[in-house]
Amino acid sequence: MALLLSVLTFLTAVAVIVLIWMFMGTDANQEVVKRRMESVRMAERRGDASINLKLVRDEMLSSVPTLHRWMQPWGWSLRLRDFVAQAGMKTKPAKILLLSGVIALASYLIAGLYYPRFPIPSLVGIFAGIVPFSIVALKRRRRLREFEEHFPEALDLLGRAVRAGHAFTTGLEMIATESGEPVAGEFRTAFEEQNFGLPLRDALLNMTERVPLVDVRFFVTALLIQKETGGNLAEILDGLSRVIRDRFRIYREVKTRTAQGRLTAAILISLPLAVMVALELINPAYLRVLFEDPAGPTVLAIAATMQVIGSLLLWKIIHFEV
Repeated sequence: MALLLSVLTFLTAVAVIVLIWMFMGTDANQEVVKRRMESVRMAERRGDASINLKLVRDEMLSSVPTLHRWMQPWGWSLRLRDFVAQAGMKTKPAKILLLSGVIALASYLIAGLYYPRFPIPSLVGIFAGIVPFSIVALKRRRRLREFEEHFPEALDLLGRAVRAGHAFTTGLEMIATESGEPVAGEFRTAFEEQNFGLPLRDALLNMTERVPLVDVRFFVTALLIQKETGGNLAEILDGLSRVIRDRFRIYREVKTRTAQGRLTAAILISLPLAVMVALELINPAYLRVLFEDPAGPTVLAIAATMQVIGSLLLWKIIHFEV
């Protein structure tokens, strides 16, 4: 018991130090330079022949050089960096990983102290370690949904600017100054990229990578086609804005009609775990056979696998792409 308390004290101190280090501020000017150089890296990654730039930023995945060098060869670390950036967070991927590891280990030790029977501590540690990534995913989904809702307003503003005789880049600047976040931030980045010398085509393609939405791809594709073939840009923007609004109307109608099914699915997915927790609190001896019998872990593994498969099927049934 004394050894376990010592380990917990040590891990708690390490967690506090890591959290303080995580939330220490960075140089704002350095972050601006990094964002500008990132646009160059994204353009070169596509292999565009219209530019011949050798300045490629080595994006830091961590403020610790050793950890950055360890993560750099892995493709998942770059995807995690883009995932965090799409959530609108300035946190580096290594901080997310460290926080997840500290939370998972602390939860595992605490659960093992009160519920030492396998596999409760392991499950608690796994689910606790997923929490930081779940928060990032929730923020990303919320930010992209908010961008998609306000995107038609930005297209209307851009169309009115073009009709008034302003240049297209001036319209981008107007969206950056008059629209709300996150639309303003993404258009501001695109405007600054082309303003600092990046071709407009690459600045727009960079926006499709920062905001992985179908509507943004349609917008950029329409602009690039119009630039090559000509046409009425204002009418193109008005038509695209109308299509996006109609799609959102259909999406809301589908969401309303499937509300009962989504509630039923949520209850069915959470019911087995809720019943198991309730039985453990009310009558611990009832579930003891699952942990003490040699066949218990096998039964639990089979049940967990079937639960995951059923949850995925239910989730697939109640979600529609509009």
